[in-house]
Amino acid sequence: MHPIRKIAGAIWAVWGFICFVVTMLLFMIPFIFINYQKEPRRTQWFIAVARVWMAIFMPLIGCPVSIRGRNNFAKGENYIVLCNHNAFIDVPVSSPGIPGGNKTIAKAELAKVPVFGMLYSMGSVLVDRKSEGSRRESFINMKNILGMGLHMCLYPEGTRNRSQDPLRPFHDGAFRLAYDTRQSIIPAVIFNTKKELPQDKTFYFWPVKLKMHFLEAIPVGENDTAQSLKEKAFRVMWDYYTANYNQNSQD
Repeated sequence: MHPIRKIAGAIWAVWGFICFVVTMLLFMIPFIFINYQKEPRRTQWFIAVARVWMAIFMPLIGCPVSIRGRNNFAKGENYIVLCNHNAFIDVPVSSPGIPGGNKTIAKAELAKVPVFGMLYSMGSVLVDRKSEGSRRESFINMKNILGMGLHMCLYPEGTRNRSQDPLRPFHDGAFRLAYDTRQSIIPAVIFNTKKELPQDKTFYFWPVKLKMHFLEAIPVGENDTAQSLKEKAFRVMWDYYTANYNQNSQD
């Protein structure tokens, strides 16, 4: 990498951090009020305010987000939304981008971070991946979230994709959830977050246009299994990403 670009990326990372902290503190008053509401109203309001927050924050850091395919969400229905995962910023892109209230699955340890941890907990089903009991409890909690009429946003790769492939192999959890609840899946593909936050660089950030495309819903058929749903979703997301990457990728 050219030294000037490396320095510019570090400076932009400082700017991004400042923008995040300042805008987060500005939105803390409504978030504190929302935190005292009951579900599902709390999540619905949280996402509505977070959507305004991200509509301000993302352009400030030079990363406006464009979204396609919201029409794939049928009115009055809720879904299990699956997203590819390349960078930490995928969550603030995906959760506000999903039409309607939604939660994502998230690491329990980050809920301990002062101030940020409260917001993190409000938008998440927390899980300690090292605890079998916590994983079982999180699965029950996700079923309850869907039962409230909210969406569940999941990253079936399980962690950030550090490979050169479009996707890492999917884990089973999201598809067991779909099979057990008979809840339809909406695959979603996020473009360019890996360029914004390259995983091989420390304290580096680069402004790019981000894009999120919701694809057609995958219903749970009578003869489907968790495995067949996983295979369908993987193939749909892989094919869409590879067919559209060049058109939607930019430096």
